[in-house]
Amino acid sequence: MATTTAVAIYFLIWWVVLFAVLPWGVRSQGEGGVAGTDPGAPLLPRIKIKLVWTTVVATVIFAICAVIYIYRLVTLDDLAALMGVPR
Repeated sequence: MATTTAVAIYFLIWWVVLFAVLPWGVRSQGEGGVAGTDPGAPLLPRIKIKLVWTTVVATVIFAICAVIYIYRLVTLDDLAALMGVPR
């Protein structure tokens, strides 16, 4: 796998994981009793810790995908058979 391809795949995985991690542990301002603001806005967004968690989770997912690709644990024929495509 070329370096640019690996970076692009990691970037895509990182963004998908970011949107999965953003809601972790969020309390809304409505739940916190803050008046005069949007009740759905987060009370404490804690973006830095979420970016760290995103990087950790994305790195693990990318490492698993890279091992599967490098050692050819899943081939295109395996995927075609899984989806029922005739050979």
